[in-house]
Order: sequence, then C-alpha cells, then structure tokens
Amino acid sequence: MSENFEINSFKKITKISDEELSELWKEYLSDRSNKTVRDKIIVQYIYLTRYVIGRIKVNLPPSFTYEDIASYGVEGLIDAVEKFSPNKGAKFETYALMRIRGCIIDRIRSSDWLPRTIRKKIKELKQASEILKQKLDRMPTTSELAEYTGLEKEKIDEILSSDTGVDSLYDKRGQGDDSIEIIDTIEDQKTERPEEAIEKKDAKRELEYALKKLPERERMLLVLYYHENMTLKEIGAAINISESRVCQLHAQAIMKLRNILSSNRNERLAKSICKI
Repeated sequence: MSENFEINSFKKITKISDEELSELWKEYLSDRSNKTVRDKIIVQYIYLTRYVIGRIKVNLPPSFTYEDIASYGVEGLIDAVEKFSPNKGAKFETYALMRIRGCIIDRIRSSDWLPRTIRKKIKELKQASEILKQKLDRMPTTSELAEYTGLEKEKIDEILSSDTGVDSLYDKRGQGDDSIEIIDTIEDQKTERPEEAIEKKDAKRELEYALKKLPERERMLLVLYYHENMTLKEIGAAINISESRVCQLHAQAIMKLRNILSSNRNERLAKSICKI
C-alpha cells in the first residue's frame, strides 16, 4: 500500500467484524511478508489517522496541505502494523496512535524551513512568556515581554510571526509538577458530564414510568411516531383509524404525559422539603 493512500476513501471502507479482523492479524503475524493481508489490516485502521490529525494543531504555509499531513499519518500507520508485537501487552490502537502522531510531527519538523537561530529565539520567547504568565496569572502583553527579555516590541512581533511550527494537543504547558497537556485543558463537548448523565438517566426512567401509565393505544401511538418515525397518516392506517383521530390521540397522550411527569416532580419536591 502506498503512503499516498486517499484519506477520504475511509468513507468507502466496509468494516469487518472483530472476529474477521482477529483472523487477519493471525494470518499476518504468521507471515509478515504477506502484503495483501497487511493492506487489509491497514484499511481497517485508517480511521486512526483521521483521529490523530483532528488532535494536532498545525500552523503551516499553504504549501502544506491536509493530504500531506494525512499521508504522513498513513506512513505511521503502516509502520505500526509492520512493527506491532502483541506479545508486549499493548493494544494495537494505543500503539498505532503513538506511531501515527510521532510520524506526523517528525515529518513536519524535518521540513522546518526556519533557521536554527530563529527557532531558538522563538523557544526562548515562549519560555519567557510562560514564566511571566505564572507570575502575572495571565498572558503577558508584548510590552511586558519586551521589558522582561530586553528585546524591542517590533522584534518580538517579528520573531513570533515567523513561528510556523506544529503544536500537538499532547504537548505540555507549565513546568515541573504543574505541567499539563494541552488536551487536558480543552472541554470535550461530546462527552457528557457525570451530572448530565445522571439527569438524563433519571429523565429516561421517569418517561418510561409515565408511558406505562398511558392506555395501550396511546402508548403504541407515541412509540410508532417518535421511535419508528411513522407519519400520522401511516399510524392511522396501521391501527385502522383516521389521521385526524390519530392527531387527537397524540395531543391527548402528550397532555397526559405532561401531567404525570409534573405530578412526579411535585411528589419528589414535597419529599425533599420534608427531609429538610
């Protein structure tokens, strides 16, 4: 498989079962010269490259494209498949993520066009900025940075504007025991907070309880409408009543649910007050 594997082709990939994937691994580990089996395995894990790319912040000139970064990721994935040893106890996904990330960052940094002296000055300015941030409890201004380093503000702006490297969300900020990975400072909008998960679980339990209190026909109507995504007309045909009647029963069922749920909340509130 070429490292120029079309990254967008992951949409066309047919995922195989865990059992089938396990069989592919057994076949490949018994004969690592079998490139056909190797390529089949790579295709099944190509999604890992997209995962890593989404967690690496790249600030590069237009000469670097998404396809470039993706191809570096595929190189890392190929390397991971070829070198993976299950005897070491690590999951392949964990090992592959490290190899993919490392390959992307190494390839980008090896293409760094900035002189070493400029790169050194950028590093020194960032360190100075971090020190001032700890002292001031906020990001320092350019004037404060200039006073601390003895450089002119214009020179600082010039140096920092030439910074076109790559920052990983796994890079650390801070010093010593207080250092923390960038990714740990970003809120995961897709992951529920514990309190949200509990609230959702309670709401689901209340709704299930309320639904059981409805007459069977109204309960079935709501299931067909909200769970099966059937239209009112289709529901009417299914239970042999008119569409207008289905509409009436739907409104009636919703009103009953609201009353039951409201009653449950009032009961909980009353019990809570009694415990105070």
